[in-house]
Amino acid sequence: MKSGGGFSPLTLTLKKMLRAYGTNLQRPFSVSVLSIPAPISHMDFSFLLALMAIAFPVLLHLLARARKPRSGTAKLPPGSLGLPVIGQSLGLLRAMHANTAERWVQDRVDRYGPVSKLSLFGAPTVLLTGPAANKFVFFSGALAMQQPRSVQRILGEKNILELMGADHKRIRGALAEFLKPDMLRMYVGKIDGEVRHHLDESWAGRATVMVMPLMKRLTFDIISLLLFGLERGAVRDALASDFEHVMDGVWAVPMDLPFTAFRRSLKASASARRVIAGIMRETKVKLERGEASRSSDLIACLLSLTDDSGAPQLSEEEIVDSSVVTLVAGHDTSSILITFMVRHLANDPDTLAAMVQEHDEIAKNKGDGEALTWDDLAKMKFTWRVALETLRLVPPVFGNFRRAIQDTEFDGYLIPKGWQVFWVASATHMDAAIFHEPAKFDPSRFKDQPSATAPPCSFVAFGGGPRICVGKEFSRIETLVTMHYLVRRFRWKLCCKEDTFARDPMPSPLHGLPIELENKPSSP
Repeated sequence: MKSGGGFSPLTLTLKKMLRAYGTNLQRPFSVSVLSIPAPISHMDFSFLLALMAIAFPVLLHLLARARKPRSGTAKLPPGSLGLPVIGQSLGLLRAMHANTAERWVQDRVDRYGPVSKLSLFGAPTVLLTGPAANKFVFFSGALAMQQPRSVQRILGEKNILELMGADHKRIRGALAEFLKPDMLRMYVGKIDGEVRHHLDESWAGRATVMVMPLMKRLTFDIISLLLFGLERGAVRDALASDFEHVMDGVWAVPMDLPFTAFRRSLKASASARRVIAGIMRETKVKLERGEASRSSDLIACLLSLTDDSGAPQLSEEEIVDSSVVTLVAGHDTSSILITFMVRHLANDPDTLAAMVQEHDEIAKNKGDGEALTWDDLAKMKFTWRVALETLRLVPPVFGNFRRAIQDTEFDGYLIPKGWQVFWVASATHMDAAIFHEPAKFDPSRFKDQPSATAPPCSFVAFGGGPRICVGKEFSRIETLVTMHYLVRRFRWKLCCKEDTFARDPMPSPLHGLPIELENKPSSP
């Protein structure tokens, strides 16, 4: 029996799944369930349907095997793997777009407990929740990072998200060299200059602005200056244009077909990588001539690193891949944090007043037009507590995956080799047993170190363990400098009565968060 549209129910189900997995002009995996995707062409769909028809029996067999418990005392966690291929993927994505993902996770915990099995994005998965589970995920040697194949194709085969063991340690150590405190001190003035220029150019004198796209451009400008030494101009603008599309297909089915989000991302990534490779060659020449130093920017720092024999520590491919990942991470997460701080402060006058007072006190001791310093940032304690509480309520990364590289156990349950492990930040961030009245915005939770108010591995906005965010301190500088000038120069209120957001897969406020803006009189 065929439905009225001329497709069988199975075909319609597969078509929905393929749309959700990114084989159209919308974002993949972060599929826009709230909007109607543009249809794929009949030829593309027929081709993909044929592929699914070939793969379907194989996947059925594999998932049937996955349901069988292994030998030994441990058993598989409770739960269901659902329909082959589809599993619970669409339910999770739909909840993320409806801003009910925390409820979706909690419903599973209420039904099955803190450890359960399901199927996400075509792979059997174990969902783990709670501080002990987070610790296990972050520190267990039986788990490796798990990213979709599309991530590796777009961000590069040598990107740090994919590396393990000695390679991961080597690349992470190189990035940490660029982001160590004595290097960061030198960046505060440059960040200060970019923030002030951005606010003068894109905020001052405007009646309304759209916060999210402006913050993305600001943090992109900051990170591209410090990573590549890119001053304002055509090259920076071209790179920014590429990066508007690099992330479109990061969670897509990695099929390089015309008019897909994945193809668009591959083209943008290739273009951006050519720009970065050209910058790297120019920087190498400048280093040889003495026109640049190790502290000039990330590229110069990475090119200057050598091993005991004097040979370069990193290949050119590793430098380019590391630069791409750092650029993505350095501007996406910070822009989201700042945007949601602006969003919250619009309706929290007490918190805003306390922040203004903190920043006015700092400004009193500075000359007119004098840039912020590292010591000034150390005085912005309340502002950083506001940032941490914002990250607790709206973590930029909802959760992430690991992969079991061997049979392992947690809490008496078996996690078979090859299965995914899924952890989510909200499972502890919104746990009333850990954070009292978790839905309430309360920066005082972070008056002391987070570990003093909650068990270890409860606040996981920056991840944890050996893979904790290497750019955490850099993000702090970006956020504090930007908020200093925002709260002292402007007042604002939200344009949209509906104060909501969706995850795509990172949180994005409704319509990019338009606000009505008022310039404050010049402060004394």
